[in-house]
Amino acid sequence: MSKDRETKSRASASRAEDVAAKLEMEILRAGLPAGSRLGLRTELISRFEVSPGVMNEALRLLRDRELIVVKPGPSGGVFTADQPPGVRLGALDLWFQGLTVPPLDIFESRTLLEEMFNNLALQNSTPADHAAMERALESMTASASDPRRFFEANVEFHRAIARSTGVTVLIGIYDSLVTVLTGALVRAARADGYDETVDHNVRVHGQILEAIRAQDRKRLETATRLHRVDMISLAQPEKSPVRRVETFGHDSDVG
Repeated sequence: MSKDRETKSRASASRAEDVAAKLEMEILRAGLPAGSRLGLRTELISRFEVSPGVMNEALRLLRDRELIVVKPGPSGGVFTADQPPGVRLGALDLWFQGLTVPPLDIFESRTLLEEMFNNLALQNSTPADHAAMERALESMTASASDPRRFFEANVEFHRAIARSTGVTVLIGIYDSLVTVLTGALVRAARADGYDETVDHNVRVHGQILEAIRAQDRKRLETATRLHRVDMISLAQPEKSPVRRVETFGHDSDVG
């Protein structure tokens, strides 16, 4: 393949990814039910101002993600498939595929284990454990602009706390839960108020770390309460594809 053809091929693939991402977000954000018609292929080509080849590749990507079906014939077109289940975690909208149980149930189990680990870490953790927590917290700060990386860094912070407790069986259960979640995550996106909520979330996790380091149970209880604000699972407004599992809250910070 010549250099010019290779460059054009890369540009075409990039454009197809861009179109697929825009359609994917449109489907997920709007909470479109299965069978909703997105339009004819020719209509989508015109709407996105791309070539037939680029649109074909974009539709292939969406079919691979099990988000659309393409039906031929006079009444055919591009239609939405069953949507992957989603949750709202603070200012993150997260969607998962391939889970055998609702992601909301996994998050609720994860939260119960995390609060237990926080209390055990108060007595069992070492300076080396605190350093691991601090590295994960730094990763959360560094990845704040990237929803998926921020979620993964959040997971690593709580994993560091769990591992500091030395309770092998429960650590294994927790690792299995978060491995399933991160492996099934197909998309992470910003929700309203993302920047403000993420900044607050980083501060609260820092307060959890400092309470554990200081073996200060009262401060840990306060930080845990901030972390748990609005933890009760609430259905989102109709047509939203996500359910809210956790809002990190905007109470005053721990002193």
